[in-house]
Amino acid sequence: MPLALLALAIGAFGIGTTEFVIMGLLPEVATEYGVTIPTAGHLVSGYALGVVLGAPIMTILGTRVSRKRMLMLLMGLFIAGNVLSALAPTFGLMLTGRVVASLAHGAFFGIGSVVAAGLVAPHKRAGAIAMMFTGLTLANVVGVPLGTYVGQTTGWRATFLLVAGLGVVGLAGLAGVAKLVPEQPRPKGVRLRHEVAAFRNVQVLLAMGMTVLGFGGVFAAITYITPMMTKTAGFADSSVTWLLVLLGLGMVGGNLIGGRYADRHLMPMLYVSLGALAVVLALFTLTAHDKIAAAVTITLIGGLGFATVPPLQKRVLDQASGAPTLASAVNIGAFNLGNALAAWLGGLVIGAGFGYTAPNWVGAALAASALLLAVVSHTLERRGGVRDGEAAAADAVGTAPSLVRPV
Repeated sequence: MPLALLALAIGAFGIGTTEFVIMGLLPEVATEYGVTIPTAGHLVSGYALGVVLGAPIMTILGTRVSRKRMLMLLMGLFIAGNVLSALAPTFGLMLTGRVVASLAHGAFFGIGSVVAAGLVAPHKRAGAIAMMFTGLTLANVVGVPLGTYVGQTTGWRATFLLVAGLGVVGLAGLAGVAKLVPEQPRPKGVRLRHEVAAFRNVQVLLAMGMTVLGFGGVFAAITYITPMMTKTAGFADSSVTWLLVLLGLGMVGGNLIGGRYADRHLMPMLYVSLGALAVVLALFTLTAHDKIAAAVTITLIGGLGFATVPPLQKRVLDQASGAPTLASAVNIGAFNLGNALAAWLGGLVIGAGFGYTAPNWVGAALAASALLLAVVSHTLERRGGVRDGEAAAADAVGTAPSLVRPV
């Protein structure tokens, strides 16, 4: 794998840390600003909304900028948002900082996926994407626990300054990308309308539907993992940190496995990971009552959930290969849309009195729905009901597929 992927992974590590670390620091933030925990929770939902909206907006704004240069601009925006969050004197400015940082999230992973895929041979594209997303998964193993510890011992503002520092390292690495990878001209004939035209491809829409439902299944469970583990499984509050580490380790392993096998057998990989995820989430309603079984299940959920990420992202890139940038970024927003949808549905079933394990059934249903979409997508493709994604996208840009380069 090219060294340039390391810079992308560092940026992904910083973004993943800032996205999730706030969940462990909500009490400290709420206390300092004098707001309730539910109000402080807007820092989570506001970030997710910023990702959903920022992915297409920032990608569109960057259509006239080279992809490597746009990645550096996005990392600069990420740094500015975290510095604002760290220094914000009011809750409103803190929320603004979170939203500013989130605007870089979707476009960074979307454009980064295209760049990563373009650095390697076609049969290694999913593996390259997985290497970049390894930074995101490692954030859950190292960055989030470390950031939570720093925030609880030295103050939450120090955590966001630390994350901003990670952004600086990532930006320096991305500056190196420009030297490691020769600058290539933008594909001739590719404009915003061509990027948008990729969404006429039914396969692109089906892949994004799989993203929303499949990864949403994961978040239906892990959003409420703290009350589930402390009130149902009987873990102490202090045990939540290492349980999240197990979840993160599962994510790392699943991401690498998904990237490895998606390059060989993409749709079978989705069938296995989504089907197994639905089964494990359903079983979690039972295993959540036993400490050992719960810990094992959490690791499996992380692994199976992130095993879907490289194949889903590669599926979108393949089906929109003539104009992949916007579709890739919007698919990152789809992950966060699934997160928000699943968290809301999980909260509904808990509020309805079904207990803290009820979101697992919601997650199982979402994962099973994603599996159904995968079957429909593959069936249409085999029957020829939907044209090959590369040919359709090439028609959209008015050129042959071989003339459209991914970087």
